[in-house]
Formats: sequence, C-alpha cells, structure tokens
Amino acid sequence: MYQHFVQYYETDKMGVTHHSNYIRFMEEARLDFFKKIGFDYLDFEKMGVMSPVIGLNNIRYKRPSTVGDTIDIEVSVKAYNSIILTVHYVMKVKDTVIFEGDSDHCFLSKEGKMLPLGDKKFPELDRKLKELLNQEN
Repeated sequence: MYQHFVQYYETDKMGVTHHSNYIRFMEEARLDFFKKIGFDYLDFEKMGVMSPVIGLNNIRYKRPSTVGDTIDIEVSVKAYNSIILTVHYVMKVKDTVIFEGDSDHCFLSKEGKMLPLGDKKFPELDRKLKELLNQEN
C-alpha cells in the first residue's frame, strides 16, 4: 500500500482535493508498486523501455479528501496479456473508499515500437505480473 498526504496546494476553493490530482496519485502509487515488486520504473527507462498511459477507465470519485488527509492507495493488477497492463487503484481515507479507477499501459521501446514483456528482454517482469494477476482473480 502507498500513502499520499494531501497538501494544501492540491485542494480547490471548496477545500477538497482537486479531481485532477487523483490521476497524479495513481502514478505515484504505480511507481511505488513497481519498485516494491522489484522493478524500478526509472531503471526501465534507462534500459530504453517506456510505459505510457494509454487509457484511464472506471474512474469514480466516491467521497472528497481534504488537506491533511492521509490517502491509503491499494494497487493491483486487473488485467495483463504481456502487451497491455491494466492497473486498478482503490484510495481510502480512514477505511472509507474515496476513489477507484484503472489505468491502461503498454510497453514501448525508445523507438516507439511495441515491446511485449514476455519476450526475452523482461521475462521476470512478465512472470511477476501474471502471478499478481492470478492472485487477484
């Protein structure tokens, strides 16, 4: 689980976290998730692998958060087929779900070509993501 502490500058005139910040929180949590499973995203970039967001889905703002709140973010693998990865996020404040959503990612070489992770270059990550997917389903 990743934790984000809501800052004053992340809130709007109503005193609640601006909706656009939740997308940033998703990215923070995703990078932390990859690091925790042993695959630092920055290392991938050094090796010439990019993983752009190609879609945001099922975004649901359920309750607001405000400055000073601690948001607990659970990250899981929702779908994966060696080419497209769907990551699921559940954000909570004090055990109350405030946000849920998914992000879709592909993997590209620095030349912009699709890079299936099951290929010889990243079999460990491919195996780990499939393992995590099976644990979730």
